[in-house]
Amino acid sequence: MPQLNNHTMSDQPLPTGQYGFSATRVDQLGASEYTLVTIVTDVSPSVGSFVKEMETALKEIITACKYSPRADNLMLRLVTFDAGMRESHGFKLLEQCRLDDYKGCLKIGSATALYDAAENCITAMNVYGKQLTDADFGVNGIVFVITDGEDNASTLSIRHVREALELATKTEAMQSMVSILIGVNVQDQRIGAYLQDFKNEAGFTHYVEIGNANARALAKLADFVSRFISSQSQLLSSGAASSQSLAF
Repeated sequence: MPQLNNHTMSDQPLPTGQYGFSATRVDQLGASEYTLVTIVTDVSPSVGSFVKEMETALKEIITACKYSPRADNLMLRLVTFDAGMRESHGFKLLEQCRLDDYKGCLKIGSATALYDAAENCITAMNVYGKQLTDADFGVNGIVFVITDGEDNASTLSIRHVREALELATKTEAMQSMVSILIGVNVQDQRIGAYLQDFKNEAGFTHYVEIGNANARALAKLADFVSRFISSQSQLLSSGAASSQSLAF
């Protein structure tokens, strides 16, 4: 069950997989348009050496978004994955994201169900985006999938991730969606090539990579993510995809 939800949110099933999602109830929304943000991060054993820095990066992302002129138009979902996936919280209004709640939110587990987590997060965004669009809200989305290794535990395949991304572009659930695969602590060229291939085969919009997961690099990652969220939200009315630079 989600750890950081509240009474304004409800649980919802998904047509694929065994894990659904949760989201703010439509009757609790006051703005006319929203950018849906999903951050899904690897918590397999290899992440253990820099998990505290990752938590700090999450808090920096949320802090930066709170200062955005579009803060009232952002909803954030946080998911972690190892052999399975866990929703820390569903699509939550940014104003309800308390920084203290993210201390200790990344629990190191075992293995890497990368495909399962990616498919869930994209499908959840499609489903919730359609609900908001049907209720006459303007909606777009952005998803960040952060990992340091290869999938070795999923029940789904790259095909399922590709189909979820294709559905996002073919339906009218959202005006646009940007999907970014982020390789973190990628020091093995084989892993970098694997993630680049995953990006291409699944159809992610972008792949970016950082070599060393030290505090400085993850701070730059936090700045990159927050800037990209702001850019995507500002372009909501135009229906365009973000043109924010990929440079860290």
